[in-house]
Amino acid sequence: MPELDKKLIASALSGDQEAYRALMNRHRPAIFHIIFKIVRDQEATADLVQETFMKAFASLATYRAEYKFSTWLYRIGANCAIDFLRKKKIKTLSLDTPAETADGKIEIEVPDNSYNPERDLMEREKRVSINDAINSLPEKYRIVIVYRHKDNKSYEEIAEVLNIPLGTVKARIFRARELLKKKLRPI
Repeated sequence: MPELDKKLIASALSGDQEAYRALMNRHRPAIFHIIFKIVRDQEATADLVQETFMKAFASLATYRAEYKFSTWLYRIGANCAIDFLRKKKIKTLSLDTPAETADGKIEIEVPDNSYNPERDLMEREKRVSINDAINSLPEKYRIVIVYRHKDNKSYEEIAEVLNIPLGTVKARIFRARELLKKKLRPI
């Protein structure tokens, strides 16, 4: 960090207003340039430069001297500019008041996708049915399905673990899936 910045920061932290002013004057052009490149609006940039220095000086005590002061300040400025753009782009829509259109007012209805006990129960029953169907398979089919779909093992890993040929693994998985389709088919 340049020696001048180091001295100015120490003075500013001890309450010297001139040191704050000197830091601001020293870094304002670069901060203005960075923010303007992001927001491309002179007036907004001027406001954001002020906001940047306010935030920086409010947290000056947290600045760590092993980093360049200018880099720390640039990051604050860039974040202010990005926050400004995010707020600018957010268009809100009230769910309580009707929306105005060319054809009149439209009530906005938003579906409630929160917890649905019926859907939860159906999912649970489906899982139980699948597990029951898997458990009812003959062992040679059940074990390959469990390794493949519950343990996410590759065909090669299953062949190695069970000490059987790769083609046998593939055939058993195919056969197990066919049996499961029959067992889980709706009546």
